[in-house]
Amino acid sequence: MEVGIFMALSSQAIDVAELARKAEAVGFESMWLPEHPIMPVHTNSRYHGTADGSIPEYMTDMVDPYMALARASAVTQTIKLGTSITLIPERNPLLLAKQISSLDLFSGGRFILGVGAGWLREETEIMGGDFDHRWSQTRESVLVMKELWTKEEAEFHGSYFDFPPVKCYPKPVQKPHPPVFLGGAARNVFRRVVGWADGWLPAGPSVEQVKAGRAALDELADAAGRDPASIQITAFAVPSDRDLLAQFAEAGANRAIVMLPNTRDAGALDELERIAGAAL
Repeated sequence: MEVGIFMALSSQAIDVAELARKAEAVGFESMWLPEHPIMPVHTNSRYHGTADGSIPEYMTDMVDPYMALARASAVTQTIKLGTSITLIPERNPLLLAKQISSLDLFSGGRFILGVGAGWLREETEIMGGDFDHRWSQTRESVLVMKELWTKEEAEFHGSYFDFPPVKCYPKPVQKPHPPVFLGGAARNVFRRVVGWADGWLPAGPSVEQVKAGRAALDELADAAGRDPASIQITAFAVPSDRDLLAQFAEAGANRAIVMLPNTRDAGALDELERIAGAAL
């Protein structure tokens, strides 16, 4: 099983180029960055990751993942570059398709698109997304990008996006396109993955949840006439414990992503090496 590293980079973080070089040098297969383009000052939405529903301070200061991954790609050779996650309803898919294919081109085919629909209603709506139908919008956006990535002339006529034949270049290096992994544990996530994605990206799952997810995905893939082996599972935000990671692999995960908690000082480089020693 492959092991990647997740890092939330703020404006106070050390240079992402240093972090990327170190992550590659110590053996991580991939590095992953999150996004929140803006953070509303006033919100009624509750964050599920804290006991009181409050939004963690680090979410208010995040660099753009695509800019940071582009910088990382320039100083590395093999490490894959992923988003965990891109908030798809908050981005225009025609622009995003070009950003992704450009990054995939410049990195030599190393980009992975981790997809999310968002949990913060106020942010989604400020950015122009349809929060109540965010997964429908996300699906349509991904389908738009696939058309743009795979066709010399692409057109689309949907509920959210409607455009005549257009040309969109460059095309991504990976064929037919970079992998698309869906985050979350919504009721329909497995059907969505089998229908229009390449993998599942659950956050903080247990070994049992990964095992159950693999079984569900295999069953749905068989029913849809799709090879179950074409669907990957990436267990996101799991402990950097080699024995536990082996259990995730046995349960059916293809990749695990562990976390780098500190990115603000030179100690982060030593921490990367320590985490690699525990996980790899």
